[in-house]
Amino acid sequence: MPVDLRGRRLRRGAGTSALPDAVLQPAGPGARQDVLAGGSGVLDRLGRAAAGPAGRLVVAVWLLLAAGAVMALPGLTQRLAPPSLEVPGSPSAAAAALIARGFPELGGEQMMLAFSSAALDADEPRYEQAIAATVGALAARPDVGAMLPLPETAGRHPRHAYVLVGVHGDELARQRNLPAQLASARQAAREASAGAVTVTILGVSRAFAQLAHADLADLRSMEAMTVPVAAVLLVLGLGAVGAAAVPLVVGGAAILTGVGALAAASALAPVDSTMLTYTVTMSLGLGLDYTLLILLRYRQARRAGLPPPVAAGRATATAGSTVTWCGAAIVVTSCALLVVGVPWAHSLALAGMLAALVTLAAALTLGPALLSRLDRRLEWGTLPWRRPGRGSARSAWLRRSCGGAGRPAWVRGAEHMMRRPGRYAVAAAAVLVLAAVPVLHLRMGLHYDRPALAGTDIGAGLAELERDGVAGVTTVALPHPGRAAPVDTFAFQQALRADPRVSMATVMDNGRDLTVMLIADRCAPDGDAAAGFQRDLHALGARLLPAGQPMLAVGPAARLGDLAAGAVGGLWRVLGVVLLASFVLLLLTFRSLLIPVKAVAMNLLCVCAAFGLLTVAFQDLGREGADVNALLPLVVFTIVFGLSLDYEVFLVHRIAEHYRRTGDNTAAVLHGLRHTARPITLAAAIMAVTFGGLMLTRRLDFQQGGFAVAAAIILDATIIRMVLVPCLMRLLGHRNWWLPGFRSRRGSAP
Repeated sequence: MPVDLRGRRLRRGAGTSALPDAVLQPAGPGARQDVLAGGSGVLDRLGRAAAGPAGRLVVAVWLLLAAGAVMALPGLTQRLAPPSLEVPGSPSAAAAALIARGFPELGGEQMMLAFSSAALDADEPRYEQAIAATVGALAARPDVGAMLPLPETAGRHPRHAYVLVGVHGDELARQRNLPAQLASARQAAREASAGAVTVTILGVSRAFAQLAHADLADLRSMEAMTVPVAAVLLVLGLGAVGAAAVPLVVGGAAILTGVGALAAASALAPVDSTMLTYTVTMSLGLGLDYTLLILLRYRQARRAGLPPPVAAGRATATAGSTVTWCGAAIVVTSCALLVVGVPWAHSLALAGMLAALVTLAAALTLGPALLSRLDRRLEWGTLPWRRPGRGSARSAWLRRSCGGAGRPAWVRGAEHMMRRPGRYAVAAAAVLVLAAVPVLHLRMGLHYDRPALAGTDIGAGLAELERDGVAGVTTVALPHPGRAAPVDTFAFQQALRADPRVSMATVMDNGRDLTVMLIADRCAPDGDAAAGFQRDLHALGARLLPAGQPMLAVGPAARLGDLAAGAVGGLWRVLGVVLLASFVLLLLTFRSLLIPVKAVAMNLLCVCAAFGLLTVAFQDLGREGADVNALLPLVVFTIVFGLSLDYEVFLVHRIAEHYRRTGDNTAAVLHGLRHTARPITLAAAIMAVTFGGLMLTRRLDFQQGGFAVAAAIILDATIIRMVLVPCLMRLLGHRNWWLPGFRSRRGSAP
């Protein structure tokens, strides 16, 4: 006879309706065996300890961690940096290092002072005084080097003027010095012109710094929208407000602790805004999902008659084992980003590992502690249709809707699928392939997020630069060690000046070992035209410069090009590492050859389908046919693969549990579907909402990433986990557990 969560015996149909159908099973010997079977003894002891008297200490520790994170948050927001744009070892990085050594006054990066006035022309005395005052104020700063006024170019607005500025320091120092430099420049121009002349600092670093400031506001608004939606989904899926509160509390604790860890790390190393967004999003989604799985097993154990501490131990031992494996999968796939030579990818790898480890710790300790202490309140706020007394009416309605069969329509559909697995598998695969087809014309690139910069001085300044014909400034380094004579650049310079894309080409030499050319062009640094100009520039130099002359270029277009090339080139290494690691993890977990092969193939198909839908949504139908961010495949691929492995393990582990006991493959597949369909659907819905919240931000790369991950999760949790995986496992039969050199037997399943 079933029991409720307080251990009281209930009549069948009288009190069980408050629990979700996905975990409602008869409390007979088979159900009790299912609850008590399997799991880790270590995790069992951990869950019982957290649910016992030691649980007060567990709750207190997490409260202290959360409080510390709240106190450290203001410091983190002040130290938050934009994502790194430099690629160590790239041609642009080598050029920047050469120029910094040969021309120290040009600094580590060249930015632009952009002057503008609504009433004064650039050649009027008051305007010129404002320029001189601004140059003088910045020259007094130790972090500013040489300043070179750009000559007037054809088509430039008469009330605009530009000065090239060399700034000192590494990338992080330059970012941190920007606000003070900008304040000094604006104050000097305002005082010298009585407010008639304004000035701003333009450059790729400034553009991404502006985006970083917008990230914090977007993150707050995103969480304000996604958390309530996730809470509603939990209440609807679990049937009670009290039960939904536990995952929300654990997820909140994971978010705060993860942010606190970032705040502590920011005192020692740079932490960028993308790391913060990624950590918060992952911590929320994983915290809710992992705690949800443990909560469902806890409820099942309580219905089987186990007291709260024992039920918490069993839930931690069984669902906790799956959660631990899932957390390990996220850590492994995140580690794959470390093989890419792009610091931005390294920061995301650390953020992913941090989110997985913190949420795993919270789910395995704080989750059991809260479950046992809130046991009597888990059914508080039970939804009307889940309240005791509604079970009989609901069961009668189900029998009528199922034609008297007594089984819900989805169960009968699953049985029908098991009778025709080949047809369903082909149909599901066809849908995924059709969704993946648009990826064949996917375009990738790196761009200033102009809609996100709209309304800011940097956005307006970049638009004015492009209209005035000085959209991009490239600094070309021509080293000549061993001889003092400058490099002969006459033919090269003349060819550039004849190019309609070029508005200025100036040559300087340090008299020792380096010649430098400053080239201003009319191509927006983040456009295809700029990439084409960079290719033509190198081809022209190879043809017109002295034979064997090394040539390196740095500038906004060169930096963006090297960053995109590093990300795309590193994608194949990440792909190899993730595929190999996923295969090995699943091979060791299930002691099967076909399950890892099948999982890897389906995950690849899922990622391709998600990017196919992304191509249609943003490139084909989106605003102005936006390219897909070149950095996106790295992070989306690792996130989706990690989450897909989570759902794979959750489903196949339940199938394996039943197959181990019975040896009936078809019954095992149906058992796995029955026990995991709604938990996977609920967990995937929460994760999709969490990442889909990124579409509410202003940054296009966040919108694209949120869409791709949410689409992949939905495809994975529906077409793949609920159709393709069961059908293939039904078709393969006992061969699912085949491993060369390993004797197949029922007990070999995990």
